[in-house]
Amino acid sequence: MSPRRPVAADVRFYIDADLLGLAKLLVQVRNDVTYPGDPGGELYRKKRPPCAVASPAVKDVEWLPVVCRNKWLIVTRDWHINDHRQEIAAVRDHGARMVTLASKEANSKFAQLELFMCRWRTIEALLEKPGPFIYEATRTTLKPVPLGSGRL
Repeated sequence: MSPRRPVAADVRFYIDADLLGLAKLLVQVRNDVTYPGDPGGELYRKKRPPCAVASPAVKDVEWLPVVCRNKWLIVTRDWHINDHRQEIAAVRDHGARMVTLASKEANSKFAQLELFMCRWRTIEALLEKPGPFIYEATRTTLKPVPLGSGRL
């Protein structure tokens, strides 16, 4: 009997460059996660392709359209997302779906993992929601960020 060939993994989550440590932990246990510069891999007989965003150095204006075309849910870290009107406008304009680990509790790899896992089920449920949206995640809450609709 020959070994079964791996099938393609269905990537659903894009972990931003500011959370590379978390991303590299997650790809060890989930085959639906990618990150900038991800060489791809195989897990549970599912093969994850290399990430379409080749490097963590790729600017937001370049990777955001790529991630949106792939319909990936973006996970990033931004403690002051409400103050970053240009980023909010880019999310709105591209129809992005984003979760930001907004708590100062997310200042280490372990703390990011804890926060992400505490909110896992509510974050995963956002895969069914159409964009654009941004949600702020803390260990105890997941709340929407107003996107506005006008110019900056």
